[in-house]
Amino acid sequence: MYLSRFLSIHALWVTVSSVMQPYPLVWGHYDVCKTQIYTEEGKVWDYMACQPESTDMTKYLKVKLDPPDITCGDPPESFCAMGNPYMCNNECDASTPELAHPPELMFDFEGRHPSTFWQSATWKEYPKPLEVNITLSWSKTIELTDNIVITFESGRPDQMILEKSLDYGRTWQPYQYYATDCLDAFHMDPKSVKDLSQHTVLEIICTEEYSTGYTTNSKIIHFEIKDRFAFFAGPRLRNMASLYGQLDTTKKLRDFFTVTDLRIRLLRPAVGEIFVDELHLARYFYAISDIKVRGRCKCNLHATVCVYDNSKLTCECEHNTTGPDCGKCKKNYQGRPWSPGSYLPIPKGTANTCDTLQRYPPKFNRIWPNISSLEVSNPKQVAPKLALSTVSSVQVANHKRANVCDNELLHCQNGGTCHNNVRCLCPAAYTGILCEKLRCEEAGSCGSESGQGAPPRGSWGLLLFTGMLGTASPLVF
Repeated sequence: MYLSRFLSIHALWVTVSSVMQPYPLVWGHYDVCKTQIYTEEGKVWDYMACQPESTDMTKYLKVKLDPPDITCGDPPESFCAMGNPYMCNNECDASTPELAHPPELMFDFEGRHPSTFWQSATWKEYPKPLEVNITLSWSKTIELTDNIVITFESGRPDQMILEKSLDYGRTWQPYQYYATDCLDAFHMDPKSVKDLSQHTVLEIICTEEYSTGYTTNSKIIHFEIKDRFAFFAGPRLRNMASLYGQLDTTKKLRDFFTVTDLRIRLLRPAVGEIFVDELHLARYFYAISDIKVRGRCKCNLHATVCVYDNSKLTCECEHNTTGPDCGKCKKNYQGRPWSPGSYLPIPKGTANTCDTLQRYPPKFNRIWPNISSLEVSNPKQVAPKLALSTVSSVQVANHKRANVCDNELLHCQNGGTCHNNVRCLCPAAYTGILCEKLRCEEAGSCGSESGQGAPPRGSWGLLLFTGMLGTASPLVF
């Protein structure tokens, strides 16, 4: 008897566990940027791709409503209860805290009864459209990791568009359309996420699934992030390696789940019938009790921590990177072009750290082994009196790892541009490692008639110095 009871309890536990955990507790790995390992050379840092934890991003947003005076209560007005649209004795009054419904109530803690919620003014100006834009801004690039969930206290709107921005609100793209009749509202055939596939996951659809009008039990609207992840990671997101591989190699997919701002465009309130009841316009309004947006700071796989300071989110960058999104190399760590980290190979990924300009800093007092041959009148003087052709004669060990030019220390001269840190692309009149030499000098044709004068004499030393920096790392003695 005890054995059968134990087996029953065990079976029940397995069933409950599988139901309660349809998704992994941790969205992904990559929670460490570096670790110390032991090698033949001693302890060294082993760098790996890393990212911040997924968290509730509504704690860090700023909300803006358009029109700005669309919130109810100024002046006070009455509205109809949702459960009984003809019982219109509820009041909204911005001057009384118990009766006010400001925008911040869309993001406060839910679980109390009655719910707190933001509410718009009623449709008293019908037939003029009752339209509201709710813009959520982070002033930071974030990556969405879970469904966007909007809970309405009123009926769900008959027409709504969820939009995203990737450039801090300068331009907008639709994320998803919502309507009771997609064909009539947006000239689109109705679809759901279940109709999509790996090949069509980026398609912008109109869904009728969440627009059932003025009903008490239907309050929630979703934008399904995890269902889209599941096309690559499986229905329970168990194959995260597959998803990470797709995100790593497909920029459009990665950008699809990346935003700086979201905008909820409420275009028509829940009517519930074909015609608007013009005798009871106080029954038509928008009310939202909760918005959930879960994600992480985008740090280009170069940070595990994102700090919120002075109302601003910033990545605490590792791997010698810097910037709000760790989007560039630190000064003096530009030995190779910046690159984002990579999820591949699973499970540690690739850090793609920024390297120093020179792995072994040059010893400048030893760069000039034959300083007398450079015709320097004063050994302490940086500017030698010579033709710059001697720069090219400087031979360096392991020269393949040195930069010829960059945009920090080793500037191309006379309007030249640096190409991949390996050579300067010079204007037609100039040549040399850093475009420092007139072409006419090689032909011996420089003169007053050529129109090509020599550069100022004082610049020779700087050109020689920067040229030697670009080719003299590292030195072997």
